[in-house]
Amino acid sequence: FFLLAGPCVIEGEEMAMRIAERVVGVTEKLQIPYVFKGSYRKANRSRLDSFTGIGDEKALKVLKKVHDTFGVPTVTDIHSADEAEMAAEYVDILQIPAFLCRQTDFIAACAKSGKPVNIKKGQFLAPQDMKQVVLKARHAAAAAGLSEDRFMVCERGACFGYNNLVSDMRSLDIMRDCDAPVIFDATHSVQLPGGQGTSSGGRREFVPPLARAAVAVGVSGLFMETHPNPCCAKSDGPNMVPLDKMEALLTNLQGIDRLVKSGEFLENQLH
Repeated sequence: FFLLAGPCVIEGEEMAMRIAERVVGVTEKLQIPYVFKGSYRKANRSRLDSFTGIGDEKALKVLKKVHDTFGVPTVTDIHSADEAEMAAEYVDILQIPAFLCRQTDFIAACAKSGKPVNIKKGQFLAPQDMKQVVLKARHAAAAAGLSEDRFMVCERGACFGYNNLVSDMRSLDIMRDCDAPVIFDATHSVQLPGGQGTSSGGRREFVPPLARAAVAVGVSGLFMETHPNPCCAKSDGPNMVPLDKMEALLTNLQGIDRLVKSGEFLENQLH
């Protein structure tokens, strides 16, 4: 599998570089392909006065510096069609947030950017409905004369009501019908949206078991947010993996991945 990991939102250059350096070291040691993730702006916040970022251009320049310094691709969320062109100048992959995965014009703008796009499945969406989302993106790319094979789909849990999410591992297999790499977001899947009243909560202790389950299904990639001190993170701290635990977790997951992918998936013979 490949890994998309980093802080939830770019808090500053020093923190981003610290996280990138540590994860690059681990992934190079384990020979896991790595993409650095960081939102240049966190648009979806529980509270009006929550931290949203250090400024769009400043944060995007931090992402560019991570790429230039460590030689790894970078990915960031964007939030509207007119942001696609701006962000594409600085990062290697665009990401469509879950709540926006049905916005046709937005999807088309991302597809026409020429960048690969990671599309998060909405918490409100059935996994089979992602096939139409990907078809929208492919149609827009084809219309622009671009490759239609630059899209990924990402599971991040489904709304279960009352500040909770549930991860149905069947969705990872169902989304293979999109004919695109399937990613599992192991940290947002344990989020408790609005669970702390004025902010979202989370249960980071469930990240390892859910990640193990997803890797056992045979996903192409994992998405995780990490921070040296999650309790002090500006966003999503309760569901982040502590930076010093990433190597142990990835080592465990890599062993499962190799075992599962050593032969054909039996489910392909049971349809």
